[in-house]
Amino acid sequence: MVEFARELAALGIEIVSTGGTARLLRESGIPVRDVAELTGWPEMLGGRVKTLHPKVHGGILFQRAKAEDRKEVAEHGIVPIDLVVVNLYPFSATAAKPGVTAGELIENIDIGGPAMVRSAAKNFQCVAVVTDAADYAAVATELRGKRELSLSTRLELARKAYARTARYDGEIATELERLAANGNVRIGALEKLPQRINVALERRQTMRYGENPHQQAALYIPAGASRGGIGGREATAGQRAFLQQSGGSGCGVESRHRIWPARCCDRETQQPLRRCRAGIFTRCVSEGAGVRSNLSVWRCIGVQPRTRRRDV
Repeated sequence: MVEFARELAALGIEIVSTGGTARLLRESGIPVRDVAELTGWPEMLGGRVKTLHPKVHGGILFQRAKAEDRKEVAEHGIVPIDLVVVNLYPFSATAAKPGVTAGELIENIDIGGPAMVRSAAKNFQCVAVVTDAADYAAVATELRGKRELSLSTRLELARKAYARTARYDGEIATELERLAANGNVRIGALEKLPQRINVALERRQTMRYGENPHQQAALYIPAGASRGGIGGREATAGQRAFLQQSGGSGCGVESRHRIWPARCCDRETQQPLRRCRAGIFTRCVSEGAGVRSNLSVWRCIGVQPRTRRRDV
Protein backbone atom coordinates (compact mmCIF):
# COMPACT_ATOMS: atom_id res chain seq x y z
CA MET A 1 0.00 0.00 0.00
CA VAL A 2 2.79 2.48 0.92
CA GLU A 3 4.68 2.02 -2.35
CA PHE A 4 1.48 2.29 -4.37
CA ALA A 5 0.57 5.51 -2.56
CA ARG A 6 4.07 6.81 -3.25
CA GLU A 7 3.55 6.14 -6.97
CA LEU A 8 0.22 7.99 -6.91
CA ALA A 9 1.71 10.97 -5.08
CA ALA A 10 4.54 11.15 -7.61
CA LEU A 11 1.89 11.50 -10.34
CA GLY A 12 0.42 14.51 -8.56
CA ILE A 13 -2.65 12.66 -7.28
CA GLU A 14 -4.05 14.00 -4.00
CA ILE A 15 -4.54 11.21 -1.46
CA VAL A 16 -7.32 11.27 1.12
CA SER A 17 -7.27 8.62 3.82
CA THR A 18 -8.51 7.68 7.28
CA GLY A 19 -7.07 6.84 10.68
CA GLY A 20 -4.23 4.36 10.76
CA THR A 21 -3.66 4.36 7.01
CA ALA A 22 -3.29 8.14 6.93
CA ARG A 23 -0.84 7.95 9.83
CA LEU A 24 1.19 5.23 8.10
CA LEU A 25 1.42 7.22 4.86
CA ARG A 26 2.37 10.39 6.70
CA GLU A 27 5.11 8.57 8.62
CA SER A 28 6.40 7.26 5.27
CA GLY A 29 6.77 10.80 3.97
CA ILE A 30 3.74 10.68 1.64
CA PRO A 31 1.48 13.76 1.62
CA VAL A 32 -2.04 12.76 2.68
CA ARG A 33 -5.24 14.59 3.60
CA ASP A 34 -7.42 13.31 6.42
CA VAL A 35 -10.95 12.39 5.41
CA ALA A 36 -12.22 14.49 8.34
CA GLU A 37 -10.76 17.54 6.61
CA LEU A 38 -12.62 16.63 3.42
CA THR A 39 -15.98 16.06 5.11
CA GLY A 40 -15.76 18.66 7.87
CA TRP A 41 -16.79 15.95 10.37
CA PRO A 42 -14.52 14.03 12.76
CA GLU A 43 -14.37 10.26 12.95
CA MET A 44 -16.89 9.21 15.57
CA LEU A 45 -18.47 6.30 17.47
CA GLY A 46 -15.12 4.65 18.07
CA GLY A 47 -14.17 4.84 14.40
CA ARG A 48 -17.38 3.23 13.16
CA VAL A 49 -18.29 6.37 11.20
CA LYS A 50 -15.51 7.78 9.03
CA THR A 51 -16.40 7.82 5.35
CA LEU A 52 -20.20 7.52 5.46
CA HIS A 53 -20.73 11.09 4.29
CA PRO A 54 -22.16 12.81 1.17
CA LYS A 55 -18.81 14.47 0.45
CA VAL A 56 -17.24 11.03 0.14
CA HIS A 57 -19.99 9.08 -1.61
CA GLY A 58 -21.12 12.11 -3.58
CA GLY A 59 -17.58 12.49 -4.92
CA ILE A 60 -17.52 8.81 -5.89
CA LEU A 61 -21.03 8.50 -7.37
CA PHE A 62 -20.93 11.82 -9.24
CA GLN A 63 -21.56 11.16 -12.97
CA ARG A 64 -19.29 13.59 -14.75
CA ALA A 65 -21.28 13.63 -18.00
CA LYS A 66 -24.56 14.69 -16.33
CA ALA A 67 -25.15 18.44 -16.19
CA GLU A 68 -27.49 18.09 -13.19
CA ASP A 69 -24.84 16.16 -11.25
CA ARG A 70 -22.22 18.80 -12.04
CA LYS A 71 -24.56 21.50 -10.77
CA GLU A 72 -25.33 19.67 -7.52
CA VAL A 73 -21.72 18.88 -6.61
CA ALA A 74 -20.80 22.52 -7.28
CA GLU A 75 -23.62 23.73 -5.01
CA HIS A 76 -22.58 21.47 -2.15
CA GLY A 77 -18.82 21.78 -2.51
CA ILE A 78 -18.32 18.10 -3.37
CA VAL A 79 -14.92 17.26 -4.84
CA PRO A 80 -14.83 14.44 -7.45
CA ILE A 81 -13.04 11.26 -6.34
CA ASP A 82 -11.54 9.39 -9.29
CA LEU A 83 -9.81 6.41 -7.66
CA VAL A 84 -10.89 4.35 -4.64
CA VAL A 85 -8.39 1.96 -3.03
CA VAL A 86 -9.70 -0.20 -0.18
CA ASN A 87 -8.24 -2.93 2.00
CA LEU A 88 -11.19 -4.37 3.91
CA TYR A 89 -10.92 -5.19 7.62
CA PRO A 90 -9.35 -8.67 7.97
CA PHE A 91 -12.58 -10.30 9.08
CA SER A 92 -11.69 -13.91 8.21
CA ALA A 93 -8.29 -13.65 9.89
CA THR A 94 -9.95 -12.31 13.03
CA ALA A 95 -12.59 -15.06 12.97
CA ALA A 96 -9.86 -17.71 12.71
CA LYS A 97 -7.98 -16.45 15.78
CA PRO A 98 -8.10 -18.83 18.78
CA GLY A 99 -10.15 -17.32 21.58
CA VAL A 100 -11.75 -14.59 19.47
CA THR A 101 -14.67 -12.93 21.23
CA ALA A 102 -18.05 -12.00 19.81
CA GLY A 103 -17.18 -8.32 20.27
CA GLU A 104 -13.95 -8.63 18.29
CA LEU A 105 -15.73 -10.48 15.52
CA ILE A 106 -18.44 -7.84 15.23
CA GLU A 107 -16.03 -4.88 15.32
CA ASN A 108 -14.07 -6.37 12.41
CA ILE A 109 -17.08 -6.19 10.12
CA ASP A 110 -16.12 -3.41 7.73
CA ILE A 111 -18.94 -1.01 6.85
CA GLY A 112 -17.40 2.06 5.24
CA GLY A 113 -14.96 0.10 3.09
CA PRO A 114 -17.51 -2.09 1.28
CA ALA A 115 -19.83 0.92 0.91
CA MET A 116 -17.11 2.88 -0.92
CA VAL A 117 -16.16 -0.16 -3.00
CA ARG A 118 -19.76 -0.67 -4.13
CA SER A 119 -20.23 3.02 -4.92
CA ALA A 120 -17.05 3.17 -6.99
CA ALA A 121 -17.81 -0.10 -8.79
CA LYS A 122 -21.29 1.11 -9.67
CA ASN A 123 -19.83 4.29 -11.17
CA PHE A 124 -17.00 2.51 -13.02
CA GLN A 125 -17.62 4.65 -16.10
CA CYS A 126 -16.09 7.55 -14.16
CA VAL A 127 -14.25 5.99 -11.20
CA ALA A 128 -11.71 3.20 -10.72
CA VAL A 129 -11.76 0.92 -7.66
CA VAL A 130 -8.87 -1.27 -6.50
CA THR A 131 -9.49 -4.03 -3.95
CA ASP A 132 -6.61 -6.39 -4.72
CA ALA A 133 -2.99 -5.51 -3.92
CA ALA A 134 -1.98 -7.65 -6.90
CA ASP A 135 -3.41 -4.91 -9.15
CA TYR A 136 -1.35 -2.05 -7.70
CA ALA A 137 1.56 -2.40 -10.12
CA ALA A 138 -0.61 -2.65 -13.26
CA VAL A 139 -2.74 0.33 -12.20
CA ALA A 140 0.33 2.45 -11.45
CA THR A 141 1.90 1.51 -14.79
CA GLU A 142 -1.23 2.47 -16.76
CA LEU A 143 -1.55 5.75 -14.88
CA ARG A 144 2.09 6.61 -15.59
CA GLY A 145 1.66 5.89 -19.29
CA LYS A 146 -1.78 7.40 -19.97
CA ARG A 147 -2.53 9.58 -16.92
CA GLU A 148 -5.84 7.75 -16.62
CA LEU A 149 -7.29 4.25 -16.55
CA SER A 150 -9.16 2.96 -19.59
CA LEU A 151 -12.84 2.10 -19.44
CA SER A 152 -12.05 -1.59 -19.95
CA THR A 153 -9.63 -1.51 -17.00
CA ARG A 154 -12.20 0.21 -14.80
CA LEU A 155 -14.84 -2.36 -15.75
CA GLU A 156 -12.56 -5.26 -14.91
CA LEU A 157 -11.65 -3.67 -11.58
CA ALA A 158 -15.38 -3.18 -10.86
CA ARG A 159 -16.07 -6.86 -11.52
CA LYS A 160 -13.31 -7.85 -9.10
CA ALA A 161 -14.60 -5.35 -6.55
CA TYR A 162 -18.14 -6.76 -6.52
CA ALA A 163 -16.75 -10.29 -6.34
CA ARG A 164 -14.65 -9.22 -3.35
CA THR A 165 -17.54 -7.64 -1.45
CA ALA A 166 -19.77 -10.64 -2.23
CA ARG A 167 -17.14 -12.99 -0.80
CA TYR A 168 -16.65 -10.71 2.19
CA ASP A 169 -20.38 -10.64 2.97
CA GLY A 170 -20.47 -14.42 2.56
CA GLU A 171 -17.65 -14.83 5.09
CA ILE A 172 -19.53 -12.62 7.55
CA ALA A 173 -22.83 -14.46 7.07
CA THR A 174 -21.07 -17.79 7.64
CA GLU A 175 -19.25 -16.68 10.81
CA LEU A 176 -22.35 -15.09 12.32
CA GLU A 177 -23.79 -18.61 12.45
CA ARG A 178 -21.36 -19.10 15.36
CA LEU A 179 -23.08 -16.46 17.50
CA ALA A 180 -25.80 -17.19 20.03
CA ALA A 181 -27.96 -14.53 21.70
CA ASN A 182 -29.47 -15.57 25.03
CA GLY A 183 -29.48 -12.38 27.09
CA ASN A 184 -25.97 -11.63 25.81
CA VAL A 185 -24.07 -12.49 22.66
CA ARG A 186 -21.70 -15.45 22.84
CA ILE A 187 -19.52 -17.10 20.24
CA GLY A 188 -19.12 -20.82 19.74
CA ALA A 189 -18.01 -23.32 17.14
CA LEU A 190 -19.60 -23.37 13.70
CA GLU A 191 -22.24 -26.10 13.45
CA LYS A 192 -21.44 -29.10 11.30
CA LEU A 193 -24.63 -28.43 9.37
CA PRO A 194 -25.11 -24.64 9.53
CA GLN A 195 -28.26 -22.92 8.34
CA ARG A 196 -26.37 -21.15 5.54
CA ILE A 197 -23.20 -21.89 3.62
CA ASN A 198 -21.72 -19.22 1.38
CA VAL A 199 -19.26 -20.37 -1.27
CA ALA A 200 -17.34 -18.08 -3.63
CA LEU A 201 -15.46 -19.64 -6.55
CA GLU A 202 -13.19 -18.28 -9.25
CA ARG A 203 -12.21 -19.87 -12.55
CA ARG A 204 -8.76 -21.40 -12.47
CA GLN A 205 -8.66 -22.69 -16.05
CA THR A 206 -10.90 -23.68 -18.94
CA MET A 207 -11.05 -27.30 -20.05
CA ARG A 208 -10.69 -28.61 -23.59
CA TYR A 209 -14.25 -29.92 -23.26
CA GLY A 210 -16.70 -31.15 -20.65
CA GLU A 211 -18.26 -34.55 -19.96
CA ASN A 212 -18.60 -34.89 -23.75
CA PRO A 213 -16.63 -33.19 -26.56
CA HIS A 214 -19.50 -30.87 -27.52
CA GLN A 215 -19.81 -29.46 -23.99
CA GLN A 216 -17.88 -26.64 -22.31
CA ALA A 217 -16.24 -26.94 -18.89
CA ALA A 218 -13.92 -25.09 -16.54
CA LEU A 219 -12.14 -25.75 -13.24
CA TYR A 220 -13.18 -23.46 -10.36
CA ILE A 221 -11.41 -23.12 -7.01
CA PRO A 222 -12.39 -21.29 -3.78
CA ALA A 223 -11.86 -17.55 -4.26
CA GLY A 224 -9.04 -16.07 -2.22
CA ALA A 225 -7.70 -19.48 -1.19
CA SER A 226 -4.20 -20.77 -1.89
CA ARG A 227 -4.07 -22.80 -5.06
CA GLY A 228 -3.50 -26.23 -3.61
CA GLY A 229 -4.44 -29.62 -5.03
CA ILE A 230 -5.15 -29.98 -8.72
CA GLY A 231 -6.13 -26.29 -8.91
CA GLY A 232 -2.58 -25.26 -8.11
CA ARG A 233 -0.92 -27.31 -10.84
CA GLU A 234 0.53 -25.69 -13.95
CA ALA A 235 0.59 -27.44 -17.32
CA THR A 236 4.16 -27.62 -18.65
CA ALA A 237 3.37 -29.20 -22.01
CA GLY A 238 0.62 -30.69 -24.15
CA GLN A 239 -3.00 -29.69 -24.59
CA ARG A 240 -5.41 -28.37 -21.97
CA ALA A 241 -6.99 -30.98 -19.73
CA PHE A 242 -10.64 -31.94 -20.00
CA LEU A 243 -13.27 -32.56 -17.35
CA GLN A 244 -12.61 -36.23 -16.62
CA GLN A 245 -8.86 -35.70 -16.34
CA SER A 246 -9.29 -32.81 -13.95
CA GLY A 247 -11.86 -34.57 -11.77
CA GLY A 248 -9.92 -37.82 -11.74
CA SER A 249 -6.66 -36.12 -10.84
CA GLY A 250 -8.33 -34.14 -8.08
CA CYS A 251 -9.95 -37.22 -6.55
CA GLY A 252 -6.66 -39.10 -6.72
CA VAL A 253 -4.74 -36.34 -4.99
CA GLU A 254 -7.33 -36.10 -2.23
CA SER A 255 -7.72 -39.82 -1.56
CA ARG A 256 -4.18 -41.11 -2.07
CA HIS A 257 -3.43 -41.70 1.61
CA ARG A 258 -6.85 -42.95 2.73
CA ILE A 259 -7.22 -46.36 1.10
CA TRP A 260 -5.29 -49.62 1.58
CA PRO A 261 -4.39 -51.94 -0.04
CA ALA A 262 -3.36 -50.24 -3.27
CA ARG A 263 -6.23 -49.53 -5.65
CA CYS A 264 -6.60 -47.88 -9.02
CA CYS A 265 -9.84 -47.24 -10.89
CA ASP A 266 -11.35 -45.54 -13.89
CA ARG A 267 -12.85 -42.30 -12.47
CA GLU A 268 -15.76 -42.20 -14.92
CA THR A 269 -16.92 -45.84 -14.82
CA GLN A 270 -15.67 -46.52 -11.26
CA GLN A 271 -14.42 -49.93 -12.48
CA PRO A 272 -11.22 -51.21 -10.85
CA LEU A 273 -8.15 -51.84 -12.99
CA ARG A 274 -6.73 -55.36 -12.76
CA ARG A 275 -3.44 -55.54 -10.91
CA CYS A 276 -0.77 -57.99 -12.08
CA ARG A 277 2.54 -57.44 -10.38
CA ALA A 278 4.67 -54.63 -9.00
CA GLY A 279 1.76 -52.22 -9.08
CA ILE A 280 1.15 -52.60 -12.85
CA PHE A 281 -2.51 -52.34 -13.83
CA THR A 282 -3.57 -54.00 -17.06
CA ARG A 283 -7.22 -53.06 -17.64
CA CYS A 284 -7.51 -50.08 -20.00
CA VAL A 285 -9.58 -47.06 -18.96
CA SER A 286 -12.24 -45.46 -21.14
CA GLU A 287 -11.00 -42.94 -23.67
CA GLY A 288 -10.21 -39.58 -22.12
CA ALA A 289 -11.03 -40.78 -18.59
CA GLY A 290 -9.16 -39.81 -15.47
CA VAL A 291 -7.60 -42.42 -13.22
CA ARG A 292 -7.62 -42.08 -9.45
CA SER A 293 -5.37 -44.04 -7.22
CA ASN A 294 -4.09 -44.19 -3.65
CA LEU A 295 -0.59 -44.93 -4.96
CA SER A 296 2.33 -42.57 -5.38
CA VAL A 297 2.38 -42.67 -9.16
CA TRP A 298 5.85 -42.54 -10.73
CA ARG A 299 4.85 -42.96 -14.34
CA CYS A 300 1.57 -43.54 -16.14
CA ILE A 301 1.57 -44.54 -19.81
CA GLY A 302 -1.51 -44.80 -22.00
CA VAL A 303 -1.24 -46.77 -25.26
CA GLN A 304 -3.70 -45.95 -28.01
CA PRO A 305 -4.94 -48.88 -30.15
CA ARG A 306 -3.37 -49.29 -33.60
CA THR A 307 -1.12 -46.22 -33.47
CA ARG A 308 0.40 -47.35 -30.17
CA ARG A 309 1.36 -43.75 -29.48
CA ARG A 310 2.40 -43.19 -25.91
CA ASP A 311 1.16 -40.23 -23.87
CA VAL A 312 3.13 -39.78 -20.69
